[in-house]
Amino acid sequence: MLQSKVAYKTYKENPSDEEARNAILLIKAGFVEKVSSGIYNLLPLGLRVIQKIENIIREELNKIGCQELLLTNLHPKEYWEKTGRWQKFDVLFKTQSQTGSEYSLAPTHEEIIFPLVKKLISSYKDLPIALYQIHTKYRDELRVKSGLLRNREFIMKDLYSFHRNNEEVEKFKKIVDKVYLKIFKRCGLDAIETYASGGTFSPFSTEFQVPTPAGEDTIYYCSNCRIAWNKEIMKERKCKQCKKELQELKTIEVGNTFNLGTKFSEAFDVRYIDKDNKEKLVYAGCYGIGVTRLMGAIVEVYNDEKGIIWPEEVAPFKVHLISIYLKDEKKNQKIKKISYELYEKLNKENIEVLFDERENVSPGEKLVESDLIGIPYKIVIGENYLKYKKFDFKKRNWKYYKQINLAQLLKILK
Repeated sequence: MLQSKVAYKTYKENPSDEEARNAILLIKAGFVEKVSSGIYNLLPLGLRVIQKIENIIREELNKIGCQELLLTNLHPKEYWEKTGRWQKFDVLFKTQSQTGSEYSLAPTHEEIIFPLVKKLISSYKDLPIALYQIHTKYRDELRVKSGLLRNREFIMKDLYSFHRNNEEVEKFKKIVDKVYLKIFKRCGLDAIETYASGGTFSPFSTEFQVPTPAGEDTIYYCSNCRIAWNKEIMKERKCKQCKKELQELKTIEVGNTFNLGTKFSEAFDVRYIDKDNKEKLVYAGCYGIGVTRLMGAIVEVYNDEKGIIWPEEVAPFKVHLISIYLKDEKKNQKIKKISYELYEKLNKENIEVLFDERENVSPGEKLVESDLIGIPYKIVIGENYLKYKKFDFKKRNWKYYKQINLAQLLKILK
């Protein structure tokens, strides 16, 4: 993509109304635009990152037999009254139609998916089934000072699984827990499985926490066992498995998995007929990943004083190609020709490239902006190429450029 055609704007100064590093950098680099407290627009660069994250999630969930759907975000009041959460859910946005009907804007989807599943299943042969969506959520949060980590409107992946008994739920939950670690790893994050308080049907739920000084949560971590406990459920500071002293870490929660048991099946009378022709309640689990929160967490972990440093799988582009023009017009024509030829070559090789072909922007401004945007690989074509017939090449987190030829460049990028 030509950079002159991208709808974005970068800023030299930090936004005055943001404290969180993730929001400061995403706004300055032109990935998001703040509308109001806890509400952001995703600009084209930001949406490309979100789409990369979503595709990783889809790939990994589809491998274990999950099916994607899309549920309504406008929830009739009576669905929430059936679960007793119309009054109890403290961050529920409520609205009323012109006919007087009352609705909530979806903060979560149990109240919608359980009535749906009731229509989809009747026999034990219909189970298990796992359904997920990637959709917008709305929560009337009071605390929204953490950038994209806690919003009033955000994108979330929620997965629900339905089973014949509690053992099946726990078995599937372990599979999802492993898949979650793989998803976060592909996004560049070493998430820690963390035990948190559970519900009626399981002593623990699982949180996936990413260590960072900017984190809102506190966990006690065992480096020996690679597991942790949320501070809220721990009475002692020793590992429950190896008895080693636990390390206290500040973290960001990027996902969680819960055993719901029959709680919502009871509310909506979701049952199946077993092999003995007896009617039984359906057991369920739910599994969430905050997609926009995940983007914010990645930026909190991957940045320096110059800007963002995107991990390769979630970066908006793989390569930032930059033409550095001189005062000599003949040299500039050569630089332009070489730059466009390389741009076409990279596109033919299916390498995603952002090409800064702009002629009215100074070299210094281009390079500063490139560091701020944080694309993994940078190729600079200027006077050095004219002298040595080699490209100036560097990874975003390298201090210095290397000079390499086309064959070396393509080998690295492939």
